[in-house]
Amino acid sequence: MTRNDLVSIIMLSKDNGRYIEETVRSVLSQTYQNWEVIFMDDSSKDDTISQMMDYVRDRRIKVLQNVKSKGAGASMGSALRDARGKWIAFLNVGDVWEPAKLEKQLAFMEENGYHFSYHKTRRMDRESRPVGGVLSGKMHITHEDMMKCCWPAYLTVMYDAEKVGRIKTINQKQENDYALWLQVAYSADCHLLDECLSRHRANKWFYNRFPIGHNILWRYEVYRKIEYLNPFVSAMYTLRNLWYGLMKKVKYVERG
Repeated sequence: MTRNDLVSIIMLSKDNGRYIEETVRSVLSQTYQNWEVIFMDDSSKDDTISQMMDYVRDRRIKVLQNVKSKGAGASMGSALRDARGKWIAFLNVGDVWEPAKLEKQLAFMEENGYHFSYHKTRRMDRESRPVGGVLSGKMHITHEDMMKCCWPAYLTVMYDAEKVGRIKTINQKQENDYALWLQVAYSADCHLLDECLSRHRANKWFYNRFPIGHNILWRYEVYRKIEYLNPFVSAMYTLRNLWYGLMKKVKYVERG
C-alpha cells in the first residue's frame, strides 16, 4: 500500500458502556494508524460517555452525543457529516476489529481499484465467545444484487467518500445500514475481501437459524424511502429479500 489516506470510523452507541473498552482498543491496536473516530452516542443512560472521556486524549477520537435520542439513522447522518476521511469505515460499540483490518482492507481496495468493499466476520456472544461460524457473502455485488439482499455486515464495510459523495440517511429503528449500502452501490460495486477481519456481537435473533419474519417492515420502508418504489413493488422486493436472506444463511455461513 503506497498511500496514507485518512480513514473516518463511524462508531455508534446507545447504552453499550460494558463493551466500550473492548471496541475502542480494537481500533487503537490497528496496524494502520491514520484514522479518526467519530463517536456518536444516542443519549445513553449508562456510563458510555464517561468511559469515552478516558480516550479523548487521543486527538483522533471525537465524541458527540444526542441530548435527546434521535435514532440510529439520524446519529449515523450526523457522524457522516463530521467525517473528514477519504475512506469511511463503520464499527458499532460491542463489535471488534482484528488488528490488521484497516491495513488489509485498504490494500485490497487500492491494489484492485475498488471503491466499496466488505470482508468476512465471525460471530460472538455477549461474553465474546465464538458462536455460529463465519459470515461471508458474494464476491461481487452490483446495485441489483444489493436490492436482493443486505450482503455486508455493518462492521465490515469501507467505501471511498470521494467517489461516492454525500449520502442521505433515513431514520428508522432498523435497516439504516442497508439503506446506506443501497445508495453507495449506485456509485460503486461492492467486492468481498476473502478474510475474516472482525468479530460481531450477535443478538439473540442471530442465534436463530431461519429468522423468516425479522425486520420485514423495515426492509419494506427502505424500498419505499430510498428506492422510491410503489407499495406493491416494495412488498414484492421485501418478499424476495427474505428469500435471499435465507439463502445467505444457508450458503454463506461457514460453520465450525
